[in-house]
Amino acid sequence: MFDRFRNRLEIKGTLTTVTALRVSAGRSSEPIGSDLPVIKDALRRPLIPGASLKGALRSRLESFLRGIDPTFATDPTELVEQIDQIQSLKKDENKKDSILTQEILRETDLVSRLFGAPWLAGKLQIRDLTVEPDAWFGQYQERNGVAIERDTETAANGKLYDFQVVPADTPFQFHAVIENAESWELGLLLVGLEQLKTQQLALGGGRSRGLGVVELVLEKMSWIDVRQGEKLEDIDREKLLEYVKQLANHQAAREDILHNAEIQAAWSKALISKLNNELGNHDA
Repeated sequence: MFDRFRNRLEIKGTLTTVTALRVSAGRSSEPIGSDLPVIKDALRRPLIPGASLKGALRSRLESFLRGIDPTFATDPTELVEQIDQIQSLKKDENKKDSILTQEILRETDLVSRLFGAPWLAGKLQIRDLTVEPDAWFGQYQERNGVAIERDTETAANGKLYDFQVVPADTPFQFHAVIENAESWELGLLLVGLEQLKTQQLALGGGRSRGLGVVELVLEKMSWIDVRQGEKLEDIDREKLLEYVKQLANHQAAREDILHNAEIQAAWSKALISKLNNELGNHDA
């Protein structure tokens, strides 16, 4: 999938906390300070790991696709044995890598093709989200938690603890990249981004308390596609050569499609078509 460059979508924006955010670094061993501090960068500023956001996004999309058909979002651990068997056939039958790849993709669920699996590199990269330097005033909030005795409905002895949260209205820099994606995979990504844009996805701990609600505002979507058609293998060599020349001269031209409704509608249409085709194949 990554042996040749085909396309690249780079997304930038601002992810702002609507409610306080708690992405815990684990229990602290420091004698003074919060029992459960949040993750921080080297400058002690709050940080949202890209893996945390990617995992939450994947989980939400899995819930959608699994509701349509359970095979669209399978637990990767359940497929490891099947994939191992397919890979072992390469030695026994001397199969080409391209044939082997197609057989593996047929066994891989739709979500894993975009987000990755133990046997398959993910096409989507979400970088760690750092706080906007000019907006960070250096103060965390401290909140208390306590375990309640069910019988007495009072605080359990020795069960009082405190935890840190990042205040509401804290902006983080959002930066994601997806390479060599099919149109339907880009449509699936748009569904996930819509969840972030409409405050439908919460991050971190304490979500049942209302923590972790975030809102994404997109600022730029840079797109380059060197294919001749919709198929990933059909590459326009002249277009790719021109793009490489632009890169060498630090003048690489990428189309900003943030407000290009036509391209985004085509990706959404490709997603619906893909799901319908997959359902048709299962019913056949």
